[in-house]
Formats: sequence, C-alpha cells, structure tokens
Amino acid sequence: MMSRAGFQKVAVFALVYNILVVGWGVFLRAGNYGDGCGDHWPLCGDNNTPLMGTLARWIEGSHRISTALCGPLALLLVYLAFRHFPRGDYGRKAAIGVLGMTLFEGAIGAFLVKFKLVAQNDSVNRAAIMAVHCVSTFVLVAFLVTLILAAKGWRRPQFRSQGPVVPILGMGVAGIVLLGISGAVSALAHQLHKVDNVLEAAMRGDSHWMVRLQPLHPLIAVSVTLYIFLAVGLINHLRPDPNVKKAGDWLMLSFALQILIGSLNIVMDAPIVMQMLHLAMADLNFIAITALAVAALAEGVERVEIRPAPVEAPLGEPLQGRTLVNAYVALTKPRVISLLLFTTLTAMVAAQRGFPPIWQFLAIAIGGYMSAGAANAINMVIDRDIDLTMKRTASRPTVTQSIPSQHALAFAMVLAIGSFAILWAAGNLLTAVMALSGLVFYVVVYTLLLKRRTWHNIVIGGAAGAFPPLVGWAAITNDLPPLALYLFAIIFVWTPVHFWALALMLKDDYAAAGIPMLPVVKGDRTTVNQIGMYTVITVVVTMMPFLMPGVGVIYLVAAGLLNVLLVMKAIGLWKQIDRPHASSLFHYSMLYLALLFLALAIDRSVPASDIHRKLTAEVTSASSASRLEDSVSSLPSELRHEGQMPVISVRSVQSHPIGGIGVAEALSPIARSRALEQL
Repeated sequence: MMSRAGFQKVAVFALVYNILVVGWGVFLRAGNYGDGCGDHWPLCGDNNTPLMGTLARWIEGSHRISTALCGPLALLLVYLAFRHFPRGDYGRKAAIGVLGMTLFEGAIGAFLVKFKLVAQNDSVNRAAIMAVHCVSTFVLVAFLVTLILAAKGWRRPQFRSQGPVVPILGMGVAGIVLLGISGAVSALAHQLHKVDNVLEAAMRGDSHWMVRLQPLHPLIAVSVTLYIFLAVGLINHLRPDPNVKKAGDWLMLSFALQILIGSLNIVMDAPIVMQMLHLAMADLNFIAITALAVAALAEGVERVEIRPAPVEAPLGEPLQGRTLVNAYVALTKPRVISLLLFTTLTAMVAAQRGFPPIWQFLAIAIGGYMSAGAANAINMVIDRDIDLTMKRTASRPTVTQSIPSQHALAFAMVLAIGSFAILWAAGNLLTAVMALSGLVFYVVVYTLLLKRRTWHNIVIGGAAGAFPPLVGWAAITNDLPPLALYLFAIIFVWTPVHFWALALMLKDDYAAAGIPMLPVVKGDRTTVNQIGMYTVITVVVTMMPFLMPGVGVIYLVAAGLLNVLLVMKAIGLWKQIDRPHASSLFHYSMLYLALLFLALAIDRSVPASDIHRKLTAEVTSASSASRLEDSVSSLPSELRHEGQMPVISVRSVQSHPIGGIGVAEALSPIARSRALEQL
C-alpha cells in the first residue's frame, strides 16, 4: 500500500498538472486556436478550416489529450483517498469533489465546442460560460489543496460556531471569484476587441460591452486585494495558530505578486505568456485562501472572539433599547470621525467648485461615516486587552463584553460592506476603493502591525486619516489630481503634531498599556522636538497648494494666519512642556485642520459665479476659436468627455448674438472649473 507521504505527492502532482492544463487552455483561447477541431467532441474532425490553420488542430488536439488525462488522475485520487482516510473523513469528501469537478470541467469544454463558443465568438453566452469555467477551476483546485492538507494531517475544518470567521472568509472567496470573472471578461475583450487606449474606448458608446467593462477589472483587483489584507489580519488575530499564520502570509504574498503581474500585463499589452502566468497566479490565490480556511476553521483552534471579559474589567450590564443603540454608536467613535468627515465634505466642495447635489453630499457623508466607523469598531475588538489597562477606555463595550466581540465584528463588517456599496453608488468605484484603503490601512498597518511595536506608529499609520479628502474628491471628479494628493499630504504631515500633543497628556495610560508612543519611549523633550519639526513641515506643505492652478488668495491668507498660530502654539509647548500647553496645541490643531479645509473649499467656490462670464468672453476672431479648440482638445480625457458625450468641440461652440463665441453651456460645472484652470 502506498504511504501517506506518497499519496500526498500524487495529490500535489495532480494539482500542479491541473494548473498547467489551465495555462495551456489560456494559450489556446488567447491564440484563437479554440476552433481547431471544429464542433467535434471528444475527437477532432477534419472537415473544418480553423481560423489559425492546421496548427490550431494540433494545439486543440493536444489540449484535449491533456485534459482527458485529468479524469484517470482524479479516479486514482479517489481510490487512494478511500484507502488512506476513514469513513466520513474530509479527505474522502475532497477526493470525491476533485472527481466531480473534473467531470464538470470536461462538460464545460464540450459545451464551448459544440455551441461554437470559441475563436472569434464574442457573445454574452461565451462570456457567461467562460465565467463559469473560471469558477469551476477555482473549485477544482480548492478540492485538490484540501485533499493535500488532509494528507498532511491538518485537522478537520468545522463551520459551526465559528462566529465572524466564516463570513470573513466567505467574502474573501466571493471577492476572488468576482475578480476571476472580471478578469475572464477583460481577457476575452483584449483578445476579440483589442484597442489602443482602453479608458478612452470604454467611454465611447459604440464600444463593445466587454471593452466598456475592462477598466473595472483593475479597480476590482485593488478592492479585493485590500479586503484580503484586512481579512488575513483579522483572522490571524481571531485564530492564533501557526498554520493560519503561514497560510495568511502566503495569501498576501500571492496577491501582491498578482497585482505586480497584472500591472505588467497592462504595461506590456498582455502578451499570451503573461496571460497564462496571470491566470496561474489567480489559481494560486484560491489555493492560498483555501488553505487559510482549512487552517482557521480547524477543530481545536482557539476562538479569540469568545474569550470572556477579564475579571478585573468593569461589570458589563445587559444592554437593550436606547442604551444598546448608544453602545453600538460608541463603537464607531463619532467624535473622532467628525473631523475626518469634515475633510471629506469640504474636499467635495473644493472639487465641485461649489456645493454638490445635496443627495450626493449626504450619501457620501453617510458612506464615509460608515467606513470610518467600521475601522474604529474593528480597532476596539482588536485592542480590548490594552483598552482594559487605560482609564479612558476601560469601560468600552468591547472590554466589558456588553457587546460581544463577535457582534461588534459583525456590526463592523455590515458597516464596511454598506459603506462600499453607498460610496460606489453615490460616487464611483474609485471613491469606494479610497475609503476601503483608509479602513485597511488603519486596521492592518496601524492597529495590527505598528501600534504595539514602534513609536513610528502614528507617523506611518497616520496615513489612514489622510484618505477622507481623497474619498470626497474622487466622488466628484472620479480621479485624483495633484491638488487632491496635496490634501492627503497635508493631513499626513499634520497628524504627528496633533497626535503627539495628545500623547503627551495620555503618556501614563500608554505606558500602563505597553504602547510605545513617542513620549513613553523617548521622553517629553524628544516628543516636543519632533512636534516642532513636523510643525515646520506642515507649514511648508500647507502653503504649497497656492502654487497650483485653481487655488487663490483666500486660501493663501487663511493658511498663513492659521500657520502663524500653529507655530506659536508649538513654540509655547517647546518653551514649557506641561499639560495646559499640550492641550492647547491639541485642541487648536483640530480647529486648524477644519478651518484650513474650509478655506480651500471657499476659495475654490467663490470664483464659481464668474466662470460662466469668463468662459463666455467674446472671442471675435476665428483664430481665437481655433486656439480655444486646440486648448480644450489638449485637456485630459475626463474633461473632454462626460458620460459618452464630448464636453466641448467645435460643434458645441455656440455663436454669440453679437458675433462672439460662448462655450460655457457646453460644459458641466465640474468641467467648467477644471477647464478654466487649464485655459
């Protein structure tokens, strides 16, 4: 009888072989060799003329032979599994799954051939079957890796009583599946309707529907990658186990490599070899999340979320009614969110150069609050142990368990999902991705990686609080121009000044909790020196926007006055390090940021009433009209197009009653403001 180690090697061989078969299938599809055997199945016919000639028949025939060998290999795995695993073992079930999915994959191949969904066919039916093919391949490799882990002796996974871990994993699986489907459609579009500029082609109404969907794939990839990093961080915390850690690390590494390969595909115009590698990496992603699921759901792994409240924690009373609602609201840290939300909304006004539609303004506010609230709720669950040691946080509902950790996590996930949906619907996918980026950065980079390890935690992790203005700006313009990135930079360099002033007041709490905040590790004087350095950096960075188009004197004067007061507050703290001066700087820093963003919003809104007059200035010569057309045609594509219609062109330039040319009516408010900056 074959040893368990030998069986494991056979299973690994089967997994590798299936991935190679998948890669060869990509070569077949991308090279237009799929009609090599006509509509004959399972053997090749010779009464057809393949698109790519006789070579296609050889390639298609080799693909059929290679896939046919998967059947006997699956039967061998079932036989060996029944010899090695007892009745009811998950190894046997995995082997049966391998056989079933192998047969299903063969049926999909037959369907594609018999209904001629190959070569140049660009129907919805082909795209749908390709999506099913992608998903079935994922399921097949999942069964194979589960069989390998069973042979390695990994403990049996169980789905009951796993709290939030099952839905967290489920969303990760769904995200990878969605990413795979969008990738299949994008690859098919590249094969059948290749264009020089995907973004411009996607905006044209006459483009094929696959081409119009292509730009979504990279954004979906970024969104799913962000979620995977969040999921891995949470599961590592909730299921402390070596196998969980190993599988999670592999999952993050495979996704990072996949993003790199995807980027190279875009730069290199997706050669066939890179497409093969891209799909193979997608399979590796699914292998890694399957291993993570088996490890995290294994019997005997501690479930951190059901740990009872420590005996020294304040007694948590059962909550109901308004007190329960208030406790859930407290999980979101509304006082902390208010300033972040203000930067989001003022960024919207600045991008719009006026007040945006009220429905969109409110929707982005709600979505932004939900995203930040989700991050804060997750933070409370992770930090419940250190929150107990600090007076100001010892009575939080996650510490007393008046709201159980699993309920708090479920609440946070609902907020995160709802936020993503609202921001996508009211803004665009870029808006939702920016909010998710801030959430993931706060939870994974700051809370899980840096907070308990280094005093640089707030310098690096503070970037999480710099995403809100990007959310607001992207919601209006669906892009992130340099001015929006400057807003990110302003909050990034402002954060150490703000937070270290607070840390000076709370250093005893942080010391008791073992959190290496700068005053605890380096002392008060070093902290104040660092505050001084970042104050200077903040002053410089906040003055830079005035040098950019579209920012005027109102912002310059406001920033100058606010910076003078900021420097005075920092100097006062440097001269006398005590709680009153630290408190004064801390509270002023919040007002400073709010007024700075308000000034920018006002500055960019005030000229709005003059835009129409400036753009409708009389152009009395034909050469002037020509220069205007040339200027507009040089604008970025997002200015030249709104929806599927040109923003401005010679045809849209209207003759003025007294002989001039008026163009303002050809532009939306957003495009008018941005065109004015360019012109």
